[in-house]
Amino acid sequence: MGGEEVTLTGATTGRYAEILTPGAVAFVVALDREFGARRVQLLERRRRRRATRTTELDFLGSTRHIRDDATWRVAPPRPDLMDRRVEITGPPERKMTINALNSGARVWMADFEDATSPTWENVVLGQLNLKDALDGTLDWTAADGRRYQVGDTLPTIMVRPRGWHLPECHLRIGGRAVSASLFDFGLYLFHCGRKQLERGSGPYFYLPKLESHLEARLWNDVFVFAQDLLGIPRGTIRATVLIETINAAFEMDEILYELREHSAGLNAGRWDYLFSMIKNRPDVVLPERSQVTMTAPFLRAYTELLVKTCHRRGAHAIGGMAAVVPSRDPVAAKRALNQVRQDKRREVGDGFDGSWVAHPGLVATCREVFDQWLGDEPHQIVRKRDDVRVGAAELLGVRGPAVTVSEVALRNNVSVALRYVAAWLGGRGAVALGGLMEDAATAEICRAQLWQWISTGTPTDYGVPVTAALVTRMLREELDVLSETGALDEETARLFGQARTLLTVLLTERTCPEFLTLPAYLRHLSGGSAPVTAQAPVAA
Repeated sequence: MGGEEVTLTGATTGRYAEILTPGAVAFVVALDREFGARRVQLLERRRRRRATRTTELDFLGSTRHIRDDATWRVAPPRPDLMDRRVEITGPPERKMTINALNSGARVWMADFEDATSPTWENVVLGQLNLKDALDGTLDWTAADGRRYQVGDTLPTIMVRPRGWHLPECHLRIGGRAVSASLFDFGLYLFHCGRKQLERGSGPYFYLPKLESHLEARLWNDVFVFAQDLLGIPRGTIRATVLIETINAAFEMDEILYELREHSAGLNAGRWDYLFSMIKNRPDVVLPERSQVTMTAPFLRAYTELLVKTCHRRGAHAIGGMAAVVPSRDPVAAKRALNQVRQDKRREVGDGFDGSWVAHPGLVATCREVFDQWLGDEPHQIVRKRDDVRVGAAELLGVRGPAVTVSEVALRNNVSVALRYVAAWLGGRGAVALGGLMEDAATAEICRAQLWQWISTGTPTDYGVPVTAALVTRMLREELDVLSETGALDEETARLFGQARTLLTVLLTERTCPEFLTLPAYLRHLSGGSAPVTAQAPVAA
């Protein structure tokens, strides 16, 4: 293994060289050599679990002793992770980074996953923007001459690396692409870990798409290995896990237990959770996504169990995303902010210690709600929610009246999926569509719902079932509308064509494809499946 050739493709000169230093690349290579095989084994375990499932999901009998043991707790919160009442998320694009850091939120999550299209430029320069922010050199000048720069006080910074399922094809060991998770994590820790410690903070992370406590154990082992390799004290790294798969919802205690030395709590990720429900229970048909609100009984069960589990273990419970993009129309803006306010009141009333927003214009509304409830207290972990009684039946209780799909719902899912994928292929991972900030998670639920409605022949409210032919026609009609309005130049038309082809393939698969971002990345953003071997930047 140690003698395998290391190859690096993509730009490596100019400011890229500040991130892709020999030491940084060597660190990422060391992580992947140590943990890459375990990652592959766990991904194969995911596939086997889904392919061979013959019984309903349930809590694990083999880990009952962890759930039943009331004595263990996660590590106490770090001082700058004590109060997390408002967290803003977004891609580490330069201008958006500045706006997020100046937003007034307590925490900014730099999102290399759902909100970032993983082009080489976005991934590497996103790391550079984080480094510049900590060095106090982050600024940006618009075409009209307006200059943006970061204020004197930075919020706490957290980083969400890409999920375990994604590769980074521009860095290979013996021809094998490294883990995108380890690439994003490793570069940030190498360049910014000590800088954060010098600021009195630390390297903090959000961990996406986990499906089991074994995947959390892998992350914990990565943390221990990485800290030892860099000479950073163990426990310096802290991580919040997104519970955004139905599998992980049954292992929340176990996930906290595996990460307890490095844990910063759990987060409720609504859209990916619904996406996971479709993948794991394709016969249980969900209505259009806007109708599946967080007041639905199975989602209430999931979020209340998350709060109870976190607080029992001394951990923060962080609520879901407010994805509204504030409108310039005062009436529409007031209506949208009232919806955000009601959603955040539900969260804080249920016991959440903080919540997410996707736009700086929502920070004040979210903060106002949590300020009214928390007052001077940094969180409400003392609320143990012993009144919550949630079992497998409640977590899986999705069945309701037979679903019919409206033409409006069909066309909305088609439009969002098509427009988002085209934007993603063009390098944009966070896209404002129809008054909402859409990202890969919302695109996934849109295309997964289309797949489910096709595969089950879900009836429409105008008397015909949803079929592949019907959805394919709507995709074509959506493109026709864009062409007629003059919205498609040559490059944009190419991207929309690629998006349409990709979605058509995914929607006609026999089983629900696991992720759309994986084939989209491998086919369009990876630089080819067999990159030209470059001079190895590290001794292999």
